Amino acid sequence: MDKKIIFFDIDGTLIDEETHLIPNSTKYALKELKANGNLAFINTGRPVSEITDYIRSFNFDGYICGCGTYIEFNNEVLFYKSLGNKLSCQLAKDMKNFNLEGLLEGRYDIYFDKIDNINHPYVLKIIDQHKKEGFYTGSTWDNPSIDVDKLVIFSTESSDFSGFYNKYKSIFEFIKRGENFYELVPVGYSKASGIEYITNHLNIPLKNTYAIGDSTNDLSMLQYVENSIAMGNSNPEIFDLVSFITTSVDNDGIENALKHYNLI
Repeated sequence: MDKKIIFFDIDGTLIDEETHLIPNSTKYALKELKANGNLAFINTGRPVSEITDYIRSFNFDGYICGCGTYIEFNNEVLFYKSLGNKLSCQLAKDMKNFNLEGLLEGRYDIYFDKIDNINHPYVLKIIDQHKKEGFYTGSTWDNPSIDVDKLVIFSTESSDFSGFYNKYKSIFEFIKRGENFYELVPVGYSKASGIEYITNHLNIPLKNTYAIGDSTNDLSMLQYVENSIAMGNSNPEIFDLVSFITTSVDNDGIENALKHYNLI
């Protein structure tokens, strides 16, 4: 198969993080990409429960979600791995025990601490955005049926981050996303493992793989594919690790990248 496959991060790559919309130039580029016979996949840290109807309206061929813990192709779920209820409940307890803030993310729901306990401005911002996008349910860490795939944590001066890290470092990869901001993904899973799974499933050679991202949680997929692209608005840490740097998301970054590789 000589088909090309392109993997797109969402936030800061497809979607402008200020407007929370996909720019018109990106819409055009995605349409042309598929018209030329290529495969377009989402590859995101978001769990599938955060894939909105707006994102699905662009008819991606498949979705790798939760940093490789969920894989979907042509509306069929090919792979899914959760942490299970027992570990999810323990994580929820330990978020409180170690005084951390954040969110526990699953295939069917997103869980936060009780709203009165949340002080971190970014967590409150996430809740507000989830409400706007229509998938905030109000589910909390106290839900007895909680079952998640991964989590995001924020530590403060009163947090025992080292205690939490030492307890879970053999279970999760701690991806540093910012100051005191970590994304935790089960060991053995990543955006790269998702790419490996789907390219093997579809028999697509590595030379035909492309990935576009902007953040440190994109590093695994950017380093795995043959053709790696960083958005102009990316975390500068990834610039030296990619094949090509395009313009920013709001300055035709996706369109320019796909044109650079003659995909459109």
